[in-house]
Amino acid sequence: MRHRKKIKKLARPTDQRMALLKNQVTNLFLHGKLTTTEAKAKATKRMAEKTLTTARKNDLSAKRRVRRVINNKEAFKKIFSEYVPKYATRPGGYISIVKLPPRRGDAADMAMLTFVDSE
Repeated sequence: MRHRKKIKKLARPTDQRMALLKNQVTNLFLHGKLTTTEAKAKATKRMAEKTLTTARKNDLSAKRRVRRVINNKEAFKKIFSEYVPKYATRPGGYISIVKLPPRRGDAADMAMLTFVDSE
């Protein structure tokens, strides 16, 4: 049973899983959208929203914590120049998951992550 287990392991060792999620979060912030499988999308959304919530504090400590996840200078700058001001007053739920048709090769459930427009 997997009661109270919050981490989706994605059938990978910890180091590979963390590298995959960090790269997906970086690409999401860099390009604004990301198409991937549904399980990876759910795990990526969780990490990206935590990263953006941390970045909203906009102090040195927050920047260092965001730098642990984001490994691209352009994406790092884009978070603090574009996304932090845009979602400064929003309490959470910055990213939405849109389900797509199954992938042609193996019929895997696909999904697209996009940022929600701020009001």
